Amino acid sequence: MPRVGDRKLLLKCADKTLDLSQPVVMGVLNVTPDSFSDGARFATAAAAVAHGVRLAAEGAAIIDVGGESTRPGAESVTVAEELRRVLPVIEGLRQATRDSGVVLSVDTSKPEVMRAAAGAGAGFINDVRALREPGALEAAAATGCALCLMHMQGDPGTMQLAPHYLDVVVEVRAFLSDRVAACRRAGIESARLTVDPGFGFGKNVEHNLTLLRHLPELVADGHPVLIGLSRKSTVGKLTGREAGDRVHGSVALAVIAALKGARIIRAHDVAATVDALKITAAVGTGA
Repeated sequence: MPRVGDRKLLLKCADKTLDLSQPVVMGVLNVTPDSFSDGARFATAAAAVAHGVRLAAEGAAIIDVGGESTRPGAESVTVAEELRRVLPVIEGLRQATRDSGVVLSVDTSKPEVMRAAAGAGAGFINDVRALREPGALEAAAATGCALCLMHMQGDPGTMQLAPHYLDVVVEVRAFLSDRVAACRRAGIESARLTVDPGFGFGKNVEHNLTLLRHLPELVADGHPVLIGLSRKSTVGKLTGREAGDRVHGSVALAVIAALKGARIIRAHDVAATVDALKITAAVGTGA
């Protein structure tokens, strides 16, 4: 954990700047009918905006709005449908949180959605495909948003059938390094980039645990690391609990990730995760 007096780590998010000197929480806001944990709970714009306001009040520094499920086995949706789901929510949250420092994020791989979401007020693009879709790199570069580049083996429809690596840490690290280099060649400044090892995206439990153990190696490469382990199947397999009852295991993993250097923790249970990270930071700084 960074200590008092450490230089600030700042992430440029369009018209806002996010201080990552201490880990922050990205609140999950799925506006889909089929997400693995909270599908259809916030499928209307009004319900989604209200929940996003709650996440901000609970201490989320980023609210991640997703209009297409990327759970294992998920099918893709059209650009028009994804825009229909996310734009009213981003616009509503921009208005509702305009006096706060909360950064709005869009969880998408589609260049059309990236551009439209940025125009609606998003300052962060969270892409599980690491800007590999045609036109995505150019679209993201033009937005000024912060970007998260995630590793995924395969695609959501097939990624969990038989994930295999010779060395998961080496392969994930090399992939993320290559995508960072692609962004830099496209003119995207380093201060806009974050990386995500992609827990659960083409990885089994042991792959996930190995990546978590070796997280400091990804941190050492210099870009802020985002982790998303909240309520995922790894937590279920380790605890025997269903998705809606995994808060304690998820918070434990969030604390471990923060101690190993992660700067953005993507979480469904924001209040519990924020409290846990406050305690973790206090112990780490000696406060």
